[in-house]
Amino acid sequence: MAEAPWRASVLTLFPDMFPGPLGASLAGRALAEGLWRLEAIDIRDFAADRHRSVDDRPAGGGPGMVMRVDVLARAIDHALETGPDRPRILLSARGAPLTQGRVRALAGGPGALIVCGRFEGVDERIVAARSLEEISLGDFVLSGGEVAAMALIEACVRLLPGVMGAAESGAVESFEAGLLEYPHYTRPQSFEGLEIPAVLTSGDHAAVERWRRQEAERATRQRRPDLWAVHKKKAGKKAD
Repeated sequence: MAEAPWRASVLTLFPDMFPGPLGASLAGRALAEGLWRLEAIDIRDFAADRHRSVDDRPAGGGPGMVMRVDVLARAIDHALETGPDRPRILLSARGAPLTQGRVRALAGGPGALIVCGRFEGVDERIVAARSLEEISLGDFVLSGGEVAAMALIEACVRLLPGVMGAAESGAVESFEAGLLEYPHYTRPQSFEGLEIPAVLTSGDHAAVERWRRQEAERATRQRRPDLWAVHKKKAGKKAD
């Protein structure tokens, strides 16, 4: 029996936003080929009143509105019928930062159920009641989780078997080894007085690998001191 493809279920107030960019390029081709599946579920379909209300005023007062726990619970329970063992993710500015390691783990599983918040956020009780994992794309705020959901899904889909052209492409890029990726060059040899580093056209493969490693370390040290500190700590433990 063939293994079921990776499946993303997105709970959103704007299902028409999908597939959006996910329907183009590598992700779109893989979707058309059946390498993964996408369903956008309208949260309003699970409202209980004729106005399809999904939010209410925040308890304790304050600005904005909050997404209701009962409506979200019904939507999540519906989505779980097609994949109860998938991770359940709430995209939230309060969440843990998304890492390439977490992306790789998600890509290696059956898929993900992704809740896109709106307004001031969701009723906190849904996190505990449905065991949601809160994830953030960075220290900034979006109007809703839809764009973040697309980014998360695209990051996972490109790692699925058969999606990228070269199997090694996903193993030699930023974050995979705890470092930022080295610089890339291609023709022409000279551009406005800027040359391709001579080592890259030397034919000395060992020298090329050393240069790439040094450049990856330099970029990480200069641009991401947080990653560099972790890398150095791990390197020190290996040396011990």
